Amino acid sequence: MNEPTSSKTNSAWNVPNQLTALRLVLSIVVFALIPFEFYLVAIAFFILAAGTDWVDGYWARRYNQVTQLGRIFDPFVDKVLICGTYIMLSEAMAGYPIAIWGWLAVLVTAREMLVTVLRSYIEQQGVDFSAKMPGKLKMVFQCVAAVAALLSLHYAAVGDGHTSVPSWVNNTLLVFIVLTVVFTIYSGAGYVKSATRILRSTPEST
Repeated sequence: MNEPTSSKTNSAWNVPNQLTALRLVLSIVVFALIPFEFYLVAIAFFILAAGTDWVDGYWARRYNQVTQLGRIFDPFVDKVLICGTYIMLSEAMAGYPIAIWGWLAVLVTAREMLVTVLRSYIEQQGVDFSAKMPGKLKMVFQCVAAVAALLSLHYAAVGDGHTSVPSWVNNTLLVFIVLTVVFTIYSGAGYVKSATRILRSTPEST
């Protein structure tokens, strides 16, 4: 009974990586929907895309299907989904009092680029640099903020601009923007601290 699992484990194109590829496609769909103001549909596709991240991670661990491709492809697609969505939202919400502002999109993107560079270098040294709990919470907060922002855009589109957005939507968005900022900075600083400790303990190659 263990043989099918073993054969799938050795295949780069296994179920987790297929789900990651699906998430990339869904991300592109979300990006395409926002300019056309199909915000509720974008929410559905965004939630579906974010959900595949949990499923492929669970599947890879449960059935021992972690591959080198997956370790590179999965975080890359996560960053495409979040950074791309934030960039699109910062443009769509220009002028909104509570929004995914441009500086927030820059902060999120810069943090993801920094962690990607650190992870790439450190794992080349043979040291594991997997995501930690603050980073996972950061992803959750970023996703909730994105959904709240899309909901805000929806209410503005069907009403009379951003003044039509219900207060509970604005309040939810603001709370998760604050959490996103705090955990983006906190988790990023944690990765920098861990990377510094690892690099200090790793002999330099000649």
